[in-house]
Order: sequence, then C-alpha cells, then structure tokens
Amino acid sequence: MKCPRTLLVAAGLLIFAAVDSLAGEVKVIANPSVKADAISAADLKRVFLEEKILLADGTHVEPVLGKDGPVHAAFRQEYLGLSEDDLQTYYRTLVFTGRGSMPKALGSDAEVVAYVARTRGAIGYVSSAASAEGVKTLAIDAPGTSAERKLLTRVEPDYPETLSRLNIGGTVRLRVSISAKGNVEHVELLGGNPILGDAAAVAVKKWVYAAGRSRTVEDVSLSFGGH
Repeated sequence: MKCPRTLLVAAGLLIFAAVDSLAGEVKVIANPSVKADAISAADLKRVFLEEKILLADGTHVEPVLGKDGPVHAAFRQEYLGLSEDDLQTYYRTLVFTGRGSMPKALGSDAEVVAYVARTRGAIGYVSSAASAEGVKTLAIDAPGTSAERKLLTRVEPDYPETLSRLNIGGTVRLRVSISAKGNVEHVELLGGNPILGDAAAVAVKKWVYAAGRSRTVEDVSLSFGGH
C-alpha cells in the first residue's frame, strides 16, 4: 500500500519542481494603452489583488488571470504568494463585500494575449515563449533586489516660489524607473506634498545613471527646506 502513496509524493514533488523552474519563465504583458514599460513586483501584486486600479500615469488597469496550469501557478507563487484556494477565497470575499470583482480568467496563453491586446488597461501573464503580438511586455522591478545604480548627473529641483514664500517645505518620496541605458523613464510620487512632488519629479526625470544590465527601480527622497 506504500507504493501508491510514494508515487503520489513523487508526482507532487515533480509538479512543485516544474512550477519552481517556471517562475522565471513567466512574462507579464499589458495592453499598449499602459504607458509604463515596467512595474514593481509590489505594484503588480496590488493590481492583481485589486488594491490598485490606477497606475502612476493615470492608466486604469484590469488584471487578467490564467486558468490553472504551471504558468498560473508560477505567477501566483512568485508574485502573489497565495495558494490557489486562498486566492479564490480572497476574490470571493472581494465580490461578497462589494470591494471588487472576480477577474477575467482565460484558459490559454493565446486567449490571454488576445484579450489583453483588445482590452484597454488589461494586464496579464503568459509563458515567456508565448507570442506577444499586439501587447507589450512589462519589466518587473523589485526595489532593493539589485545593486544600486550609480547616479552620474543630478539636477536639483526648483523650490516652488509660492511654497517657499509661505515657508512650506518637507520631504517627498519618489519611485524612479531607470532604463538599462541610465535615463529615467518614469517617476511615481510615493509620499509628500504633491506640489513639491511635481517639482521633484521634473528634476529627477533629468537625472542620468550609470548603464546597467537591465531596467531597475529605486526609491529616492528629496527635501525642501522652508526659508
């Protein structure tokens, strides 16, 4: 009687190994209406848990799931950190409480690509080998997981005259997406006075970093002192 149980355990280990090996073989795709070329792992999780429906550029986003399969399992394991049962329970709770809806779930990579291609704001995931015709592939950046990029050119922000006159200062926090070539592609305000944040973003977009192997994301803080 031990043989069937041993076979089941072995099969389970093989499935887990297959999912684990696929974790790096999943690519995240988006409708071309999504302006960003990269999204942080934290924001990706918030999008798929329906905690975030707007990106920093104002794009309304819609998560698209795959049905079962190793790609779905790899994405869920790597980016959501939930079991399938827990994920489905989470979505049912959103629906029951009126705080969200059940995401679209499709059965194949081709269906996911086709739906994302025709649906404004849609974000989904497929295997790395799947065709990406009609969609864009988003880089996934996780702050703190890669070496800090060396800043070569720093431009200081202009202190808005009105706030300076009123002695209104403070610190703003920004999330900066840096291309492999070193130019700043996108800036998102994480916290602080929004007017100061706008001034800081204008300056940070002119910063230049050392070239890297891939796109990275870093969080930076800039302070404005009252006079």
